[in-house]
Amino acid sequence: MEDFIRRLPKVELHLHIEGTLEPDLMFELAERNGITLPYASIEDARDAYHFHNLQSFLDIYYQGANVLITERDFFDLTWSYLLRCKADNVMHTEIFFDPQTHTARGIDFDTVINGIYHALRQGEKELGISSQLIMCFLRHLSEEAAFDTLEHAKPHLHRLKGIGLDSSELGHPPAKFTRVFNEARALGLKTVAHAGEEGPASNIRDAISLLHVSRVDHGVQCVQDPELVKELADTQMPLTVCPLSNIKLRVFDRMEDHNILDLLNKGLCVTVNSDDPAFFGGYMNDNFLALNQALSPSKAQLVQLTRNAINAAFLEKDARQTLHQNLDDFWVAHGID
Repeated sequence: MEDFIRRLPKVELHLHIEGTLEPDLMFELAERNGITLPYASIEDARDAYHFHNLQSFLDIYYQGANVLITERDFFDLTWSYLLRCKADNVMHTEIFFDPQTHTARGIDFDTVINGIYHALRQGEKELGISSQLIMCFLRHLSEEAAFDTLEHAKPHLHRLKGIGLDSSELGHPPAKFTRVFNEARALGLKTVAHAGEEGPASNIRDAISLLHVSRVDHGVQCVQDPELVKELADTQMPLTVCPLSNIKLRVFDRMEDHNILDLLNKGLCVTVNSDDPAFFGGYMNDNFLALNQALSPSKAQLVQLTRNAINAAFLEKDARQTLHQNLDDFWVAHGID
């Protein structure tokens, strides 16, 4: 089964590019930019990647982002992630970036998006990996700050597929950002939002009804509301689930307790993603392998997880059909148990 998983074509829909900053690249960028890190070595930095909840993770996450200064830095960060995608047979990825994390440090919005975007385009040309770019608002900041960020994004709308909402969920419900999401949709942007990770199932309902999201990021707390579970199955609202992240942040105590296969069996459009893989223990193959070890999914279930992601991706019809054909070809060649 391990070989099947490694060969399985994959699509990633929930990935924070800042969360792919591996300690070795952090040290490389710190040296390039003359930044002193609070770690004596790469191994010390790896040891520091320990946290007990979302907020303690975010504290380390934002500290690491301080080494990202130039357009080249953002290019190198994104390119490093794309090489991981190639190794894990990721055909298509839709990545999040957090401009407010960087503009608050005096980094120009254009510097951030230019570096990321140029790497994505090179990845499509040289690696054959298609992609979309989603700009996230930090929900612990104000809606006014989100409006300001959206204003900075307007010259780059042709590079953006959508907007999202991330950072601390508790105390920052979807309703806080209703107006800025309305404006983003009026500009032609898709919308997604983190909901139902550390927050209640009601956040999922509000993200759908108030923010009119096309996908719910995480969403595993939907089980608090059985009627919501049924509605998610009926509407095929995608949930971009992140298994290793959920364990690292104690959403579930053990992978054996994870509900992703239960949700899949109930007919929900659940997908597998890596979230912040440098911090949470692995990229796409690692997440699939961890699920396999703990929950023993069938080959058909693993393929369905990718099929769900293809259906949930922000793709044109022809591109979606091509990904489905690639998956179908794989299933014909490798699907016999």
